[in-house]
Parts: sequence; structure tokens; C-alpha cells
Amino acid sequence: MSRKCPDEGGRYKYLPKLNSYVDIVSKFIHMKGSNIMGKNDAANTRLPRRDFVKKAAAGIGAAALAGISAKETPAAGASRHWDITADVVIVGAGAAGIPASIEAAQHGATVIIVEQNYDIGGHGIESGGNIALGGGTSLQKKYGIEDSPDAMFDDLIRWHDYRFSDREIVRAFCDENVPSFDFLLAHGVKFPDVSPNGADGGPQNVLRSQTVHWSGEVSAFSPTGGNGTSLMRPLEASARKLGVQIFLQHSLTGVVREDNFSGRVLGITATHQGKTLNIEAKKGVVLSTGGHTSNVNFRRMFDPRLTEEYQVVGEPYSRQSGDGEIAAMQVGASLWGAASQTLETQARSHIFEKPYVIGNQFGYPQGGGHRGENLKDSPVAGLARAIGLFVVDFQNVIHVNQAGRRFVNEFATGFDWWNPCLESNGGKSDGGGPIWAIFDADAVKRESWVCAPPFVDPDGWFFTSQSLKELAGRIAGKYQKETMPAAALEETVARYNRFVDGGKDEDFGKPAPKYKIQTPIYFRSARPTGFNPLTASRPTAVLSPVKIRRTEQTLIIS
Repeated sequence: MSRKCPDEGGRYKYLPKLNSYVDIVSKFIHMKGSNIMGKNDAANTRLPRRDFVKKAAAGIGAAALAGISAKETPAAGASRHWDITADVVIVGAGAAGIPASIEAAQHGATVIIVEQNYDIGGHGIESGGNIALGGGTSLQKKYGIEDSPDAMFDDLIRWHDYRFSDREIVRAFCDENVPSFDFLLAHGVKFPDVSPNGADGGPQNVLRSQTVHWSGEVSAFSPTGGNGTSLMRPLEASARKLGVQIFLQHSLTGVVREDNFSGRVLGITATHQGKTLNIEAKKGVVLSTGGHTSNVNFRRMFDPRLTEEYQVVGEPYSRQSGDGEIAAMQVGASLWGAASQTLETQARSHIFEKPYVIGNQFGYPQGGGHRGENLKDSPVAGLARAIGLFVVDFQNVIHVNQAGRRFVNEFATGFDWWNPCLESNGGKSDGGGPIWAIFDADAVKRESWVCAPPFVDPDGWFFTSQSLKELAGRIAGKYQKETMPAAALEETVARYNRFVDGGKDEDFGKPAPKYKIQTPIYFRSARPTGFNPLTASRPTAVLSPVKIRRTEQTLIIS
């Protein structure tokens, strides 16, 4: 239900119910500075005043733009030209922005969404569609699973890997799980009629996770064929039915305030085809634009090792360039839960992912963690340049660094794999440099690979030769700063082949090495792939995202 809140004149206006959900959180805050009350008003009054965004979690950062800033009107009190006007302006048409638009439109607001990409969906539409919602949902009850917001809260704050989370956000998240599940059902999202499964990385004592399924093919409608299509497309349809306008290929360039870095938020500026638009927001602005992993300088604030060679999950379809975070900080926001980005706990091991595919730049899998030939039918294929080769058995490859040295057990995952990747590895910079997978023609047969476009990208990501010496001389690319030493590569392969003869990896403990590297020899990129930053990125209770501190007036954060 809605709540009434008084505006400056003492009149009452309706504000929508606050819903929190994993990767789908929306919040609608009145810009006049009214007291925001949600479903659990009594509980909210016990929370500290400093945390006025009690039920918000910020998902931010979508377009790679310079000069994101807070902008002032020409002079205090002066009129400003607006090209477009709406009650609510939302930045980002992903799994936070679309639901936020539905909430606002259902409560009578006119809504504009500004989206940098050529289509909606962001990371959500590419995802595997796994949605962790519990607390006593109708699906849990149907299958006899006992749960409640209190039980869920206790589980999340007591579990060892989640103990660093902000408990106020966790509390709000747990309270709103059931309303969020019902919200998704009401707006066309269909969950299979099967029991919920594991808790999606959290404590596994209660089943709280369900997955939507996409049975269609890769197409413009489903850019990677991910299950997330069945999440985002129904929500998009619901938003459009409610009259939400979605402006594609519009990029945020700034948040407009009354005065220089102070006063009410009045709207935003955005660019479209080289033109700047001033978009007025009469009642509020929502920033819901992703994360910051595509912004190299931003991510290196948390870990200086994360230099440019590390690619980003979701690219090239969905970028995370920190625009929303930068804009929010310009108007008084603070990054929150920053330790989550570097804590080496099991639940956070997916900050980096071992790529599913090699031989191309972008290693993000399709829905379900695979990569298939049908990706060539996607508009993403042209952006990504190559599909990549899916590795079934890491016995078929060895990984070498930029200096031609093997440095890791190829079967390793999580921290055991990517911490070695981030070591200096023979280089002189903060990052670990490019990582290459090396294998031979027999491995190609065992894996049933097709070593030609569109599966591999010969422009700096795939090389082949009849000899190691010749191959080392051919290795070149944006991130390979120096020529790979041929002698080092030859020594590395010879040593590994001796391990195969002896049945034991004496360097890194790879289980019983099986196959020698012979000829012809191939090199493919096998770099780590950056996943979601755990600071101010994903709107989940577990990841403790952004809080906004109060200035004179307020901005809406989703």
C-alpha cells in the first residue's frame, strides 16, 4: 500500500511502497525533503537519522563518460531551459531502473528512463536469471519451506561471509522479499513451478533461490540468450504499458542542482548523438546505472592491481563505467561497504571470474554458463568480434604469463586462480599483464574447437605457429607491452611436458597432467574477467551498497 507524506505546504502526497529485491531494487523519494516512511514505519523510526535512505541500495554506473558532474542553474533563482520534462527521471534501464519506473508510474508519475545502450536490460538481461528471494514467498509456502523475514535476517547477518554487510540494509531487504516476489509476479515474470533451490551463495539452511528460464534463441530480443531475458522483457513490457518513456542511446553527463553543489536536484543533462539535452525531473531523479568495473581508475581505488588488461563481465553489451556513482558523489553521496570489494571470503570470490572461453576479448558466458555458436545471431556478436572457445577440460591447455612462464594450476578457480593472475608476472606495472592459454592441434581435436572466425579473434587475441620460438615473436596486442622471450616459453613447455611423462605437476599441483604441448601450437587469450564490484554496485542486502547522506535536499537513489 502507499503512504501519505506531507509536502512543504502541509499537503499530503502519496509515495509508493518501497520494494527491495536482489538485483531489482527501486526507491521513490520526494525531492522536497519529506520524511520517507515505508511499510515498516515503526521499525524505521528506530534507525539512526544519518541513514535516511533506509531501504535503498544503489546500483550505479553505466556509460563511460568523462566530466560527470553536478551542475548548477545559471544563477540562483534564475530560470533554466529544459528540453524535456517528467515527474521522475531514471538513469539506467536495467534490473533496478525498470522496476523503479514501474513503481513511479503506478503512483501517477510521468517517467522518463535514460539508457546509454541501444536496448534495455543491462547485466540483468544477460544473467542466468537466478533470483534469491525468500522470507516466506508463495512459492516457498507451496513447497513446504518455512521461512520469515526474521529468520532470513538472522541467517544473513550471522553467516561468516556476510558479517560485513550493513545490517540496516539487510533488514530492509529481508522485510521486502515477499512484496518484491509478488511485484515480479504482478508484472509478468514467471517462475517455474518447482521448489526453490540453494540460497545463491549465502547460508544454505533454507531454500530461497529460484530461476527464470528463457527457452528462446539468441536474437535482438535476447542478446546472449540468457535466462535474464525472461526477467527483463516482461518488466519492460509492463513499464511501457504504464506509459514509461525509454530514451535509448542517451548518456548521463551530469546532475543539475539549484545552486553550485547544493540545493534541490532539478534534473539531469545527457548526450544523444552529440547533442546535449537538459531533462527536468519535477519530483525526483533515480540513479540506477550499474557498477564501476569498466572504469579502470575508479576500480583501482579499491585495488591498484586492477589495471586495464582485465576485461569486464557483461561487456560489450553492458558496460559499468561508474557514471552513476560519480554523479551521486558529486551531490553528496558516500560509497558504502567498500571493504566488500577486497575481502577474500568464499561468497565474494566471484569479484573476478575465470573466463569460460578463450581466444577472444570478452569472456562472459551466455545464460547457464556456456558459450554457443548461436551467439553469432546476436547484435552483440559484431561488438564482441568473436564467440570464443569454450574450455571443457583444462588438461588441454596451460596458462602462461606475459613473460612466457607458467604460473598457476589451470584447474584453479576463485582466489586460487586470479590472485596469481594479479601478481607482477614478469612485468613492471601494478597489474599482472595478459594471460595466454597455450595448446596444440591434438587439444583442438579433443575439445572439438573450430579455430577460425567467428570463434576466434585474430586481431591480438589468437596466434598460431609451427614452433614456440616463432610463436613467441608473433605475440602482440594492446596489453602485451614487451615481446615474449622465446627461450622462456620453450623452457616452460619442455618442463610441463616432463610433468606429463612423470604424471605429476611439481610446480602448481595440477592433477596428473595428461597431454603434452606439441605442434602446431596455438596461443589464445585467457585473461581474468572482472565481475561485479561489491561496493555501490549491486542493490542487494548482502553486498552493503551505497548510502546517501542528507544535504539540503535529496536525490533519489535506486
